[in-house]
Amino acid sequence: MAYAITQTCCNDASCVSVCPVNCIHPTPEEPEFGRTDMLFIDPVACIDCGACADACPVDAVYPVDRLAGPDTVFGELNRDYYRDHPADHSWGAPTFPRSLPDDLGPLRIAIVGTGPSASYTAQSLLRTTGAEITMIDRLPVAGGLLRHGVAPDHQSTKRIAESFASVFHHPRLRVHLNVEIGKDLSHAELAAHHHAVVYAVGAATDRRLGLPGEDLPGSLPATTFVGWYNADPTVPAEAVDLSAERAVVVGNGNVAVDVARILLLDPDRLAATDIADHALAALRDSRVREVVLLARRGPEQAAWTRSEFLALQHLPGVELVVEDHPEVRAAIAAAPEGSKAALLAGLPLEHVDGGEPPRPGRRIVLRFFAAPTELLGTGRVEGVRLDGTALVAGPDGPRAEPTGEHGTLRAGLVVRSIGYRGVPVPGLPFDAAAAAVPHRGGRVIDPETGRPLPGTYVVGWAKRGPSGGIGANRACAQETVDALLDDAAAGALPDSSGTRRELARLVRSRRPDAVGLKQLRAIDRAERALGEAAGRPRVKFATLPALLAAGRR
Repeated sequence: MAYAITQTCCNDASCVSVCPVNCIHPTPEEPEFGRTDMLFIDPVACIDCGACADACPVDAVYPVDRLAGPDTVFGELNRDYYRDHPADHSWGAPTFPRSLPDDLGPLRIAIVGTGPSASYTAQSLLRTTGAEITMIDRLPVAGGLLRHGVAPDHQSTKRIAESFASVFHHPRLRVHLNVEIGKDLSHAELAAHHHAVVYAVGAATDRRLGLPGEDLPGSLPATTFVGWYNADPTVPAEAVDLSAERAVVVGNGNVAVDVARILLLDPDRLAATDIADHALAALRDSRVREVVLLARRGPEQAAWTRSEFLALQHLPGVELVVEDHPEVRAAIAAAPEGSKAALLAGLPLEHVDGGEPPRPGRRIVLRFFAAPTELLGTGRVEGVRLDGTALVAGPDGPRAEPTGEHGTLRAGLVVRSIGYRGVPVPGLPFDAAAAAVPHRGGRVIDPETGRPLPGTYVVGWAKRGPSGGIGANRACAQETVDALLDDAAAGALPDSSGTRRELARLVRSRRPDAVGLKQLRAIDRAERALGEAAGRPRVKFATLPALLAAGRR
């Protein structure tokens, strides 16, 4: 019986390299890689060896005959991919790990960030070179969006952290956490102690709607909501008020789907996860019964991935409905098999009276062809003013234009989820339009001259913008590492005058409460111990003082 890849696929392609018959696609060398929701196994070519299941870091691969309940659809999805994308499974040219000349002295490399892109970068460098690595993060714990971005009910996705465990136990790694570049240390000071610096700082803020009333209490970005339920120590426990019966999420990407799901999921199911204690308590007392996902365009332009949407259809006790609209009906009726609009076939089409309280029960409403124009309220959010939209052809695809129809949606919580946005790093150039660090193949470039800044590199969302999931960072990191090693072999890296010991003294003088590996491991042990006592993976410390106190123990 063939194997199939399921909803939790992280796209990092660990399974591709171990498949003896090359039946998993798209591979990192193929154009579709990074543009598909997940990877797929060809059931005809699969020889049922199970190597892919052993290699998968997020436990997403199962024999087709063992798929049950909502997961059974993934057997069909894997098979249907090869109907639309025939593959001959021929092998490409072999690739070999990079190496450095024997006469090149040991490199000291700093990586700013500890999330997936930083960890993939460190992992590659530690495996293929003798470099000494220093990882720096502004927070006192490692993990980045793997800790503070992945929804708590996606515990299998978080298992990819186990593949990075060897990085944080490697004898050539040092960490300085609770240290911010641009505040505690400058880029110039960091560069003076290393031959190269790689920035893996992600996209720390969110895009704004630019609407009147956007700053009213009760209106918040998805970054705040996600950080709130994931125990981000920079987000206070009281940041989210769940006293309203209806919440509106502006956007319909995977993060918007996460927000809607967490708002309505049975708290008893979340109690077995690593959700923040304050968030779990608030969700138990929550009055939210209806979540409306707003989209300017139609079903076919929805930003969610197919796998995430399929999971949304099977939430116990939560009804999923579509706001009735002539264009929505037409899109579903004309949807080709396998399209995003086709996913809505069979869902109830209903008119939701936005001026009335939600009806009894819990439900998620998908509302297309509606654009928010103003957030209403006195003292806090009380509703959203909407304009109807219609699709018109544009140079970059269909775009939404106002139709002149107006309406109001009563709501006491509005979460904008229209994309993350990078922020400038002091000492580095920044492309405001792309909200990313300008680069060429991972080398940070001076936008005025177009020349690379010696010894300065970028990876992850800070490099390519906020696109792609966790696994996409693996290929992204390899490109940057290859550029760094090419420069090292060519003698293009600057000399380093400072030493590791001198950097440690500088960090202690600037940030006495910096967290090292010993303290990081103490925090991890303490959280796991609390979790074991409560029957949970871990209980996260949600404030800076609590994290530092656990590290000192």
